[in-house]
Amino acid sequence: MEKNSKLDPPISLLDLPKSTLDFILKYLSPIDLCTMSMVCVFLKGKCQSDNLWENHIKEKWGRVIGDVVYKEWEWHIGMAKDGVFLKNEQNNQSGSMGSFSGVWPNLYLGSYLEDCKVLNGQQSNNFMMSLYFSLESGSFWFPAQVYKGLVIHDALVNYDSQSNTFQARYQNGGWSCLGRNIEWDMVRAPLVDTPPYLVHLSHFSDNLKPDDHIEIQWRSNTECPYEWWYAIIGHLDSCNHKSCQCQYNDSFIVEFRQYPEVSNLRRIKFFRKTNKEEDDPTGGYYGGIIKLENEHQIQIWKKLFQLQMTPVLYMPPVEEQV
Repeated sequence: MEKNSKLDPPISLLDLPKSTLDFILKYLSPIDLCTMSMVCVFLKGKCQSDNLWENHIKEKWGRVIGDVVYKEWEWHIGMAKDGVFLKNEQNNQSGSMGSFSGVWPNLYLGSYLEDCKVLNGQQSNNFMMSLYFSLESGSFWFPAQVYKGLVIHDALVNYDSQSNTFQARYQNGGWSCLGRNIEWDMVRAPLVDTPPYLVHLSHFSDNLKPDDHIEIQWRSNTECPYEWWYAIIGHLDSCNHKSCQCQYNDSFIVEFRQYPEVSNLRRIKFFRKTNKEEDDPTGGYYGGIIKLENEHQIQIWKKLFQLQMTPVLYMPPVEEQV
């Protein structure tokens, strides 16, 4: 009896059930997805899908970018599709979109794209994929917040893949360098979408109670953007602590524990119903408050607090503060 010498044809990747193929692609690295996209037109469409690249963005960049970054990138994508980048290059030798020369309120962009050529052609149709590689290459300066000492600054940040760190610029009269070689833990997505020159409206001040961790806006003058300062809600002077009623009082205490207890900078009283900028008795202005409820954010502040207080915190002598 003659044996059948014909072998079963090999199974193609494209013969797999859709769910199985999607599962495999989900676990490919960004570089592997790019390689796979060159196999055929069908796999190109699958490997460049927003769902796959959104997962990679959230996995790597999720802690440092927020909704505002997606909105800014959507703006850039829209400009690319309208052909604005091509027109812009005629008058801009760097081929960039945005500027570090603008000042509030004439700074219209909340981000900065160093090389708009990355969005020419097909890339403008791949929202998440183009965003991923623009972040990875460092060509996209995105809005984020940067810890510096016991203060947070709103800034534009870009990534350096060689050092796996960031550099940042912020507005202080003009665009200035805030720092280089900034570690991942020192960068975060903005907790609120309030622009740095506007007072953040605090809608939960009625719920603040002693030992709550907060961030509060402060600026030295009305021409400067706000910084976010770390503080803790303290007890009122009239509180006996055993039967604390501080959270039901019309006023509350914000305590900056980096200052000595004898300093008049340590404890500041605020009224719960106030939602406007308030004068700092020692100079400057206070704005809105954010209550911190994320334990990771609180632990970062505690770590920074310990670093700043050891061995000494740079501050004016006590006799100059009181």
